[in-house]
Amino acid sequence: MLKDLEAQGIMKRPMVVRDGKLWCPISEAPMSTEFAISRFAVPFMRQGGWAMFCDCDVLFLKDPVKLLDLVDPSYAIMAVKHQQRESEAVKMDGQTQTFYRRKNWSSVVLWNLDHPANKRLTNEMLNTWPGRDLHAFKWLEDHEIGELPLAWNYLVGASATELDPADVSLAHYTLGGPWFAGWSGATQWDELWSREESILRAFEEHAVQIPA
Repeated sequence: MLKDLEAQGIMKRPMVVRDGKLWCPISEAPMSTEFAISRFAVPFMRQGGWAMFCDCDVLFLKDPVKLLDLVDPSYAIMAVKHQQRESEAVKMDGQTQTFYRRKNWSSVVLWNLDHPANKRLTNEMLNTWPGRDLHAFKWLEDHEIGELPLAWNYLVGASATELDPADVSLAHYTLGGPWFAGWSGATQWDELWSREESILRAFEEHAVQIPA
């Protein structure tokens, strides 16, 4: 969470609110979520091993433990290497799309925190680089980034390559989803998302609070 990372001194970037939305003065661009930039704090939160980041608008359709069969220690990170379609003018909640190198790769990432290449990412870079440079993993060379199958970050309605729904392991609602009022991009996974969301909401409403 952004406020926790700020309290720990990891995140120090200036951030403001414009027209009710977060704005990054360094990037001179809006941030659609609090973790638009803070996702790159993963190497500063853990010291070693493998770690995973994923956006909040994803639905795991297969057990993520299967990703452990794909990890390769020769890579600094592993991600689905999307090719963005320039026809996509808007994204989640109607916000404007931006275009940059390695677009959408950062939405689901396996981090190899033991890889020396990730040591190039400093706290100063985290807090001073424009978001587009961080999302492009500018500190890494192409050969240091391993590729995950498209099935593990399938962009619903936006992937350049179509997959059989039965083959999708992770559905990423990058253009929005059934949690938005008036959602019109119906998919075969909407009912599953809504069911899981209802279960989670019921749990949160009835969960017993354990005293500190």
